Amino acid sequence: MKKKKSAVLLFLTFLASLSFAQAKKPIHHSTAVAASMARGKVVYTNICLACHMADGNGVPTMNPPIVNTDYVLGDKPRLIKIVLNGFKEDVQINGQTFSNNMSPHSDLTDRQIADVLTYVRKSFGNKAGGVMALEVKNVRALNNVK
Repeated sequence: MKKKKSAVLLFLTFLASLSFAQAKKPIHHSTAVAASMARGKVVYTNICLACHMADGNGVPTMNPPIVNTDYVLGDKPRLIKIVLNGFKEDVQINGQTFSNNMSPHSDLTDRQIADVLTYVRKSFGNKAGGVMALEVKNVRALNNVK
């Protein structure tokens, strides 16, 4: 009976060590990006899609496209500020003027904003780098956005 208990205990210790070893494995960058993109797609679908449309092409003269534009592919802090503070200016993109105001989304968490911007910057044919929650946190702090 003692040998059985020792064998079971040894086996459980072995399983625990495997679980611990797996937990300590670093997350691969591509896995983290895929997870961020999946979460970002949910945010996009729930919040952004109504204005920027399922294909990211927006609504002519009202809501700008997010496909291959400097606003999306360019300066990340500027893009983060737009999400946090909204956008109230007429903007010209690809020769067309867009005049609809964008509401601020400072109610979203840093992670949600990072995820949705990663999704947008890597979808619709866009090929830009992702956004990290720490980048959003820093922009939020610098701009004193709660």
